[in-house]
Amino acid sequence: MRAVNMSGNMADDLNGAADLPTLGGARGEASRFHEPVKLKGRKRFLQSLQRISSSPSLVRLGRVPSSGYRTGGKASMSCVSLASSSSTYGQSYGNSYSSQTSVGFSTAPTSVAATPVPDAHPFDFQSRIRIVGQPLSAQAATTPMTAPLPADLRSVAKETPLAVAPEVTNLNEDYFSKPILDVVPERKRRTIDFWGGMPYEIRIQILHYLQPWEVVRCSAVSRSWHKMCFDGQLWVNVDTHEYYRDIPSTSLVKIMTAAGPFVRDLNLRGCAQLWERWTSHGQAISNACRNLQNFSLEGCRIDRSSVHYFLLRNPRLVHINFCGVQAINHSAMKVIAQGCPLLEFLDVSWCNHVDAQGLHKVVQTCQNLKELKASETRGWNDKAFLLDLYKGNTLERLVIAHSDIDDEGLEVLLQGEDPEIDPLTDRPVVPPRRLRHLNLSRCHQLSDKGVKCLAHNVPQLAGLQVSHILSLTDDAFEHLFEDTPLLTHLDMEELEDITNSTLQSLARSRCAFSLEHLNISYCENLGDMGMLPIIRRGQRLRSIDMDNTRISDLVLTEAAAQMRYRERSEPFGVPYWRDIDVVDLPPTRTVALHLTVYDCQNVTWTGIREIMCRNAESNRELIISLKCFYGYQDTVNEHMKRVKAGRLDSAQRLERKWAEYMIANEEAGVGGAGARRRRRRAREAAMVHADEEEGGPRGGRRRARSGGCVVM
Repeated sequence: MRAVNMSGNMADDLNGAADLPTLGGARGEASRFHEPVKLKGRKRFLQSLQRISSSPSLVRLGRVPSSGYRTGGKASMSCVSLASSSSTYGQSYGNSYSSQTSVGFSTAPTSVAATPVPDAHPFDFQSRIRIVGQPLSAQAATTPMTAPLPADLRSVAKETPLAVAPEVTNLNEDYFSKPILDVVPERKRRTIDFWGGMPYEIRIQILHYLQPWEVVRCSAVSRSWHKMCFDGQLWVNVDTHEYYRDIPSTSLVKIMTAAGPFVRDLNLRGCAQLWERWTSHGQAISNACRNLQNFSLEGCRIDRSSVHYFLLRNPRLVHINFCGVQAINHSAMKVIAQGCPLLEFLDVSWCNHVDAQGLHKVVQTCQNLKELKASETRGWNDKAFLLDLYKGNTLERLVIAHSDIDDEGLEVLLQGEDPEIDPLTDRPVVPPRRLRHLNLSRCHQLSDKGVKCLAHNVPQLAGLQVSHILSLTDDAFEHLFEDTPLLTHLDMEELEDITNSTLQSLARSRCAFSLEHLNISYCENLGDMGMLPIIRRGQRLRSIDMDNTRISDLVLTEAAAQMRYRERSEPFGVPYWRDIDVVDLPPTRTVALHLTVYDCQNVTWTGIREIMCRNAESNRELIISLKCFYGYQDTVNEHMKRVKAGRLDSAQRLERKWAEYMIANEEAGVGGAGARRRRRRAREAAMVHADEEEGGPRGGRRRARSGGCVVM
């Protein structure tokens, strides 16, 4: 009852507000618009509530409308009464056309229950808004039924508006049309096949960055991957000596057969597991590989027929390596001579069935042969074969170690047969040889007479190996070093009869400045008198092997001093940024010289310490790597590791502790008074040095150590 009374009072107040007289009733014709009476107090508040209750913002705010509203209609921008006309709680107070503020026009974009139908009169004659100058009938005919919303507030539907009945076609479509929201369908996430959409050539290029065994593993992904992984474009260079243990023989055969036309370099070094495959697939592999240029079977087990197939089907071969292949014989050399005219490199070392007779056929046919390796072969006394080599004069590298060549054969090879002699110099007048590297090691039939022929005939010689020829003396090298200014590698190991005069002549020659590698191990007559000039003048020396010689600590001290001189004189190999002021970066230390001094009786720990001390100096760039007595080698290796890591303080401390240990050890061996005390000091120094070499004592306790091997 209380709610009914309240609604009845509110309705009476609104009716009272509507019955108020209008202002300027007598002046209605003179003025176009009449201002409504401004309500005050409770009536103004109730009028505001009426407008708020009909606002469409209540829908957006989620407010529940009054129970008197009709829920079937649409929202309206006009003022709607708090209760509908059919409500039992109050009566309707007019529609949007009879509102005092609507001036005869409906402001609602949609229809409500109180909206007039087309048959109703579009103009309220009791309204305070009237157009002057026209009769009321004309005004009723021309007055628009609805007032369209402004353009900025009008909601434009993206789809086609709803159809309108013919009887209401004169009304604005924004008034009756129902806005239809454009429901955007959910777009499915598109899956991108990145690898499948990539061009085939790019995929092949990506697979080039994988290792060969990785490519073989990828072939098991799918059929398309299998086809792509065995594409010949991936296998232009097949070098199996690093991974042949990781790939089965079936995969190797498949690679060679699938990529055969694309393969240029085929290296099957050490592939012993292919022995059973050659008999069944040898001909198929050779038929596929027809464009080879470099072919290597070093250490490979293969039958002769497969070798012949490869040689006959590849006439453009330039490089052939058959080192240690037992299936190679004279027939293979004959096939090479007939089918490989472009051959430049041939290695038949340790092929027991090949001799000079088979090589003679190759030399006669292959006019571009530059490198010939035929160690452990026989027949090098054949003058016809050696004359063909002399006349061709194309060889730049000749390796005939452990062969049966003698002095006469070497003379024919270098000077020909019966050369013309110059009466002034008493030298044969022959064109110089193109040899750059000559290996005559273990050719025991050679002597000083044959080696002397090298002088004045090989001016471009850069490498000479004459080790283990016991009959050579100083006379063999008297004039050789003067005429070989480009000499960089010299191997004179185990030449027992040479003396310091040979090294002194080497130091005086021009090749001392270009010499990089020197091997005089087991030359027991060589000592400081010969090595000191070499160390001083050989500014490009990179390695010196002096095992079992008579050198002393002076050579090691001089070598350590020469490293500082190389840094000051800008020698070859110094980093290009040495003179740049780099503060943040530590100095880069490069091993510039390798010394080997095993079993040198005159080399003591003093010379070793000098090398270690020089290496640990600050601002050093060039250091020395040392191989010495086995009792010192562990300390030297640990010191070198710390120097390379930049831990100079730790390296200096290790060197100092080791020196204290060596001094105490020497004092302990001296007899007389205090021997017991000196031995105790030696033991303590040994423990301190051992702790320093191992990185210091752990937790303040030293690790238990044995006394070492008594025999060693």
